[in-house]
Amino acid sequence: MRFIPLIVARPEVQMAIDEAILIARSEGRVPDTVRLYVFKPSSVTIGRFQSVRYDVNLEKAKELGIPVVRRITGGGSVFHDEYGEITYSVVISEDYHPMLKNIQDSYRFLAGPLVDALKDLGIEAEFSGLNDIVVRGKKISGSAQTRRRGIILQHGTLMYATRLEILGSVLKVSKEKLKDKGVKSIFERVTTLEREGIKVGRNEMYEVLRNSFFRAFPLDEGELTEYELELVEKLIEERYGNDKWNFQK
Repeated sequence: MRFIPLIVARPEVQMAIDEAILIARSEGRVPDTVRLYVFKPSSVTIGRFQSVRYDVNLEKAKELGIPVVRRITGGGSVFHDEYGEITYSVVISEDYHPMLKNIQDSYRFLAGPLVDALKDLGIEAEFSGLNDIVVRGKKISGSAQTRRRGIILQHGTLMYATRLEILGSVLKVSKEKLKDKGVKSIFERVTTLEREGIKVGRNEMYEVLRNSFFRAFPLDEGELTEYELELVEKLIEERYGNDKWNFQK
């Protein structure tokens, strides 16, 4: 399996890279791939079928210089803080492991290294629902997934020092959704490593995550192919850098 070292880039680039790897893997051109990355500037991604105007405070996002990009994966809106969050991505064949055939099992199998990384830092974490990881009942990570021709793309967040006040200002979370979770505000619903008393920087968090994925999978460091880079440029133009895609709902 291939591991792509940390890439720090704009959201349209990151989302294009993930889909480019998915396309190349589904065509048999590249191996199963794991990567870690950071959005810069801080960004919001929204799920494939979400209404951007319903789920994102676009005025606040514009005021703060936070771009909004639509993913090809499902799930909800996510604030990616360049100063406090790392995203992981796994593109892998369903045939790699029997657990990958089942949706819930696959989420837990592919996000397992995040739980192990948190344990390495002295934090007890567990899975909750379909695709969340929680610490003391509060969400610290969420993942989203799509499948194409027997290949899975799963990516998700790990909030080590996310600025929750900004998260709360740019994401619209309905009172009904909070009530369903038994909380009154987003601050009761989510947490970060920093809020749990563990202060780490980006480099340390990256190394802990990298080591955890290397323990979980037979990885070798690699790089994106020329074919994938060509796809990235095409996908940015046609999809992720295009308002018609990002604001279609």
